[in-house]
Amino acid sequence: MYRTTIIISLLICLIAFNAVSQNTKPNVILIVADDHGYADMHHLGIHEDIQTPNLDQLAQDGISFSNAYVTSPICSPSRCGLITGQHQARNNNYFYGGPGIAEGTMTMAQAFKENGYTTAYFGKLHYGNDKTQGSFNYPQNHGFDESIVAGHGGRVHYLYHNDKATGSHGKPAHAWSKNGEKYEEDGYSTEQLSHWSQAFIEKNQAQPFFLQIAFNAVHNFNFQLPEKYLKEWNLPYYPDYEELGDTIKESVWYNQSILPNLPNGRAYYIAQLYYLDKEIGAIREKLKSLGIDDNTIIVYTSDNGGSNCSGGNNKPLRSTKYSLYEGGIRVPMLMCWKNQLKSHTVNNTMVSTLDLMPTLLAASHASEELYQSSDGINLLPLLLDNKAIERDEMVWDVGFAWAVRKGNWKLKVVTNQEKADRISKKQHTNLGKGIELFNLESDLSEQNNQAKAYPEIVEELTAIYKDWKILVSEE
Repeated sequence: MYRTTIIISLLICLIAFNAVSQNTKPNVILIVADDHGYADMHHLGIHEDIQTPNLDQLAQDGISFSNAYVTSPICSPSRCGLITGQHQARNNNYFYGGPGIAEGTMTMAQAFKENGYTTAYFGKLHYGNDKTQGSFNYPQNHGFDESIVAGHGGRVHYLYHNDKATGSHGKPAHAWSKNGEKYEEDGYSTEQLSHWSQAFIEKNQAQPFFLQIAFNAVHNFNFQLPEKYLKEWNLPYYPDYEELGDTIKESVWYNQSILPNLPNGRAYYIAQLYYLDKEIGAIREKLKSLGIDDNTIIVYTSDNGGSNCSGGNNKPLRSTKYSLYEGGIRVPMLMCWKNQLKSHTVNNTMVSTLDLMPTLLAASHASEELYQSSDGINLLPLLLDNKAIERDEMVWDVGFAWAVRKGNWKLKVVTNQEKADRISKKQHTNLGKGIELFNLESDLSEQNNQAKAYPEIVEELTAIYKDWKILVSEE
């Protein structure tokens, strides 16, 4: 009897030890907004019209990166880079129309899963051309245990998510896909994603989890707000194209429904961002109520720079989404890990969304083998011990233009001017012309082209691009 009691006690201790060991692995929540530009957060003090109290608090509680970059100025290739930790050019993703995630690639989700985590993905899905349910581009096929996703051509309707609604509200109104099966549930997408995320968190609070939330806010068309929220902001209802029948061409409607032509365009954007921010606060409150906020890493970023078509304002950065100017590729990045990372800190190190995979997996005590395929850098030595990381250069390539940053110098080259001009005209932006060289330390707004004054720097950065191109083409 005594021996049995000892054995039972030992088993209980072993179970408790295993539970404690599991709980030492931090939960990880990766929040990816859509088209949220670098400057549109209230705590930066740049644009007074922005209301983001919860993002401001997240920055207060953790680290704000002032030199954070995505790998592309548009969503699809940028998201491929983020989830794989590899530059998307390795799988021929440069602009829209790429194949997406290469079959068998180690994704961040798969790596977390192999490290003992439960995984989930809720929100916009936009990786590549292959949209069949068996495609590796779907979350359930590259490491996520649970998923509810949508994204037709990169757009998700904010309010309607059923096949019938496509007749009156267009293709973006098609149903969600839940774990690979059609799932029709109307509702304000920002709140839906938050509710699903909170339910997942509560269900998995006793074990480590990796949760990616891909909000479709603040992608156009931001006028798709619930009626009660339109009233709160004193904003008028604006119709979807299909509601108008044959009274107007779709191309004309599209141009009228984006800035600078959309009435109240910036106000719709501000409202959408406010409700996105509100749900981030609700998710953090859920963590606190469950007592797991101290053991949860939260990262907030965007898939590319802000789009002036949807109301974003990237100033003082130049240009917008679609462009390799800073306004298209520099994004918000906030990271909070209570009792581990210093709070209220601004970090000026040049970082990339490629770094998220190795950094977050290293924080979860994962084997390096799980993230050795990443082109990113593990930032933990920088964040925990203030050790400098070995990065002096970054490269971008969208097929018709490329750019290199080394130190404070940035070279930007348009190789297909016709395509760049066509995109610029349609999206009311500026993708630039020819060869441009800027010193970002003295010219953050990229107004003074110094290519002719420093031909040796143009040559040096061009050589970096050519070497990089060879490297990513070897795969």
